[in-house]
Amino acid sequence: MQAAAFLAAATALPFGDLPTLLGDGGLVVVAPHADDESLGCGGLIAEAVREGRDVRVVIVSDGAGSHTHSVTHPPDRLRALRETEAQDAVAILGLPREAVSFLRLPDAGVPSTGPEAQAAADAIAALARDCDAGAICVTWAHDPHCDHTAAAAIATLAQRQLPDVGLYAYPVWGWTLPADREVGAAPQGWRLDVSAHSAAKRRAILAHRSQTSDLIADDPSGFRLAPEMIDRFCGPFEIFILLSPRIEA
Repeated sequence: MQAAAFLAAATALPFGDLPTLLGDGGLVVVAPHADDESLGCGGLIAEAVREGRDVRVVIVSDGAGSHTHSVTHPPDRLRALRETEAQDAVAILGLPREAVSFLRLPDAGVPSTGPEAQAAADAIAALARDCDAGAICVTWAHDPHCDHTAAAAIATLAQRQLPDVGLYAYPVWGWTLPADREVGAAPQGWRLDVSAHSAAKRRAILAHRSQTSDLIADDPSGFRLAPEMIDRFCGPFEIFILLSPRIEA
């Protein structure tokens, strides 16, 4: 199926609720970079918190690649800033700051295979067990960013250890794919109504100030989320593409 048709079908998936997505369990959100958790799953996180579910967020990369020419924010400082921004964002969504874990794999160099990828998968699986997760959500493997693809591979490795945990993908940069890119079979999964959390989700996205503002002013080539991209993710629903269903005991 080509990307344009796939994404159109994804925006027409049936609506589900938290029991549909998670069963009775908690949630693990896997984000390649700090900000992906808010973009793709901000509403889901806020709804899970509202319903009293145990939620964990895993940031896979160190985030140090977004402003590689900045003098004021060399890699260590940028990493620390982005980790603080992630903690601020989840706090807006209702999570304690300690609910975020940082794997600190290299930005733009997250491995899909090998010992580092397996160690990351083991860490995610441990968090899923700790929160009795019903689902893991990760970026779509067809997102045109190497770290998003690698994060999907790592989450797949984690879920293979947990047959009673479902695996879902959320597209981020997939919306920018060429319309005719082949992405596989038609999507299955659910949309989640997050309209009650739209304002909090927007605030959480904007809490990633290094990615949404001129906070880092000495690197004109540095990454910045475009306002229209932010608007796209602040709509009334989020999309979760089913990759692997839970196997009920």
